[in-house]
This record gives sequence, structure tokens and C-alpha cells, in this order.
Amino acid sequence: MAISPESSSADRHSVDFRAPPPSPIASGRRSSFTNEDVLTEFLQNSLRVPDLILPDRIFPRQKSIQNPPKIDFCSLNSPQNSSVAEILDSIARIGCFQIINHGIKREFVESILTAGAGIFTLPPEKKKAVSRSSEKPYGFEEFLGEDEREMSEEFVWCRDQNLKLEMEGIWPHEYSNFSLKMEELLSEIEKLAGEIILALKKNTATKPRCENGVTQEQDLAGSLCYLYKHFFNSPVDQWDNSLGYDVIRMLIRGSDCSHSLGLHFCYGSSEFHVYYKKGWVSFCPETDAIVITIGDQIQAWSGGQYKHVIGRPIFKGELGDQDYCISMAFLYSPPRIGNSLETMSKEKTISIGQQAILALIMALVFQLLVYYVFKQ
Repeated sequence: MAISPESSSADRHSVDFRAPPPSPIASGRRSSFTNEDVLTEFLQNSLRVPDLILPDRIFPRQKSIQNPPKIDFCSLNSPQNSSVAEILDSIARIGCFQIINHGIKREFVESILTAGAGIFTLPPEKKKAVSRSSEKPYGFEEFLGEDEREMSEEFVWCRDQNLKLEMEGIWPHEYSNFSLKMEELLSEIEKLAGEIILALKKNTATKPRCENGVTQEQDLAGSLCYLYKHFFNSPVDQWDNSLGYDVIRMLIRGSDCSHSLGLHFCYGSSEFHVYYKKGWVSFCPETDAIVITIGDQIQAWSGGQYKHVIGRPIFKGELGDQDYCISMAFLYSPPRIGNSLETMSKEKTISIGQQAILALIMALVFQLLVYYVFKQ
């Protein structure tokens, strides 16, 4: 049976037929939800961002406390002295105390502070050449912004030959004199800090859970000195903002330099701030006293019994014709904290077993010598 061309063409057109797409125009029917106003109000309330009342401070408000105990250094290790108990209580609560009659003359310290002020007068390009980094713990600290630089500057000194060479290249004669004085002062600081740690070791009632809070890398770090240049006559809002940045920087970088004790010279400061993880407190330091703060090594050695804090003097108002003031903070790191302090105060002894072995060895040697002599 033959198929005509007309019928085949009709079949082809019927197969290729496609239905048109649905129209995008809405049908105009109303929603089936009976109370549309209630639904609209619910959605608006659910999607609205609540009005949050943010705190006006990043950290808890400042807490003023009574001055921490001031301890006479001359009677620190005296058996009749009860001030060590005050130290232990203070460092367990706020992590700091004060030392008076320490034997370090204020005139000598002030001469070093005066000489150190010249470091901050160097041009910015020279400061940048001796800036701190992860490879070297010394030099000028780079700040986050100009507001911070207008409030304070920071320089870290240590007994490092590379620092000496770099600073003598940009500040030759003045730095040599300054460095000699710093080494002399650091020797006195190390004696003072060593006596304080020994007193803590002798008077700690509970046995520390961590016998040694220092790693080998920390042993090699040695002690550092932070020099701060504090500026006066700044606007109140600028001072508050800079203080906030300063707190953040100290809390973030507080563990960069591991240490046992911080010894702070802050002559002329109006307040001293003590920062720790849960807040911060302030007090007025005693005249000519050295403020002692506890470091992370002591906290680790004591198993958390003593609190690691970060201390910083605060200078407000005016000081004669000067528009700045210099303070120093020594971060002391002994070679070892744990059992080494016990060996410092005890003489080395030989046990009975060791004596017996030594006697046996000497007897054998004597017998061999006698045998050799008679054989000849």
C-alpha cells in the first residue's frame, strides 16, 4: 500500500508538536490563608534584627584595690619575718607585690632612664632597621597605628651581641654608655629576683605539680628589659583608645617572652595596672618601690597556684616641663626554676651506697698494685 506525500508530511508535523510553556503571569487568585495580616506580621518580627545594647568597654571595668603589700627586702629571708605569707597571699590573688629597701639607688636608675630616652629620639628609618621580629626578641616595637605611637613607644634591650652591633651602628657612643649601665643594673636585678624566687620556693606549702616550668628554649632566652616612653597631654578619648589597644597588645603578646618575674621601675607613675585573663585592677605604687609581677614560668612551676599577670605603669597629667616619661620593666628568666633552687641551697652529698662502691673499687685497685709490685 503506497503512502501519499501529503499523509507523511502530516504525520511528521504531528510528532514535532510541542506544547507552549506556562504563562509567567499570576492567575490573580488570592492566598488560601485566611488571616494573611497575621502571617505578614509574624514574618516581619522573625526577620527583624534585635536592638543589641553593646558594652562600652572591651574588658571589665577598672577595679581599684588597696595597694599590694610592700616587703622590706632586707628581711625577706629572715626566719622571724611574716611578710612572706603576705607575698604568697598577694601573688595568689592578684599576682603582684612591692619590694622596698632593695638597695638599688634611685639616682642610678634615673640616670639610666635619662640615657634610655635618647634611644627614642632616633629617626624612624633607623628604628625600623632595629625592629623586633620573630627571629630576634630585641629592638623597637612596631605599633598598629599612629594613635598608639602618639601615646607610647617601646624598646627591648637584652645581653645580645647582635643588638649591640646593630645599635652601635646607628647610635654609637651613646649606646655603649647606656649598655654598660644596663648590664650593671641587670646584675643587681638578677640577684634581687633570685632571692625572691628562693624565698617563694622555701615558703610554698604545697608541693608544686610542675617541677620545672621552663623549656630548653626558654633557658637560652635570658632576661629582657622593656623601656617604655609614655607621653602626656593627650586628649582623654585618645588616651582611652590607646589604652584599649595597649591592653589588647599585651594580652596577645604576653606569652611571647616567657619569664619568671617582672620587676618594674615606674617612678612618677600615677597608677599601676595589673592585667590578667578575667579582668584588671589598678593601684598607686609606693615611692621608690619596685613592683614585682608573677610570670608564666612561676605559674607553671606552682601548678597554677600563683597567678601570671601583665603589669604596666600609667602616667597621667603633667610632669613639669616634660611631655613624656620613661619606665622600665625587667623580665627575669633563671636557668631553671624547679629542683635547681633546692640544689642552690644544699651542699652536694655522697650516699652510703656510693661510698661502698667507691671503697670496693679502691680496694681492688690496691690489690692490683700490690700484686704488680711483688711480681716485679
